Amino acid sequence: MKPADKQAYLEEYELLKKKGKPFFPYAVLKDSTMALLVVGTIIAMSIVLGAEQGPKADPTTTTYVPRPEWYFFFLFELLRVIKPPELVPIATIGIPTICMVLLLLLPFYDRGPERNPARRPLATTAGVLTIVSMAYLTFLGATAGSPTEIEMEVAPRYEAGKEIAVGAGCLACHKIGENGNDGPGVELTHIGSQVPRAAILRSVEIGPGIMPSFRDLPPKKLNQLADFLASLD
Repeated sequence: MKPADKQAYLEEYELLKKKGKPFFPYAVLKDSTMALLVVGTIIAMSIVLGAEQGPKADPTTTTYVPRPEWYFFFLFELLRVIKPPELVPIATIGIPTICMVLLLLLPFYDRGPERNPARRPLATTAGVLTIVSMAYLTFLGATAGSPTEIEMEVAPRYEAGKEIAVGAGCLACHKIGENGNDGPGVELTHIGSQVPRAAILRSVEIGPGIMPSFRDLPPKKLNQLADFLASLD
């Protein structure tokens, strides 16, 4: 901005400020009215629509895979994108904190007086990227299938293996059909056509990479699980 334009802007700002209304009670009244309307709307929606209640908690289960509320889906997906365990603190604390600080400091490093978004490329880009990235990660979390059941028709002889896959918590890291998660493990929907049964059984036993080992399962259950996974083609 040229010095002359800046001086004209400051003079106009001082003139408008003198003609304006005081913060109290005008601005306070507006903010309070809007806050009451928002709170009243939330209360009315909670009374009319109610709150969604999940199944009763079972403290004895070992198969429950916790999932966050919808407004934390973007953090949940970010945690799954950054897969190495040693980088978990960066995904859960580092990146969200850095992004929040950068947004809070935006008025200090983008000090242009323009109000038109087209003339504020830095602020507009930061805002749009934040909204798009959070919306995309939230969408991925919202469309992830159930982590506690496999809604897939299989032959009766594979039903036992399907139940073992659910009970072992495979859906916490893998996707099978429309259920489970897209990572950090590979998708298993067609694993039977890609990997031989012997290799599947070996992987379940040793737990390659960050995958836990299931060698403690009884041999019968290990084979049933391998049979089910090998049938997915």
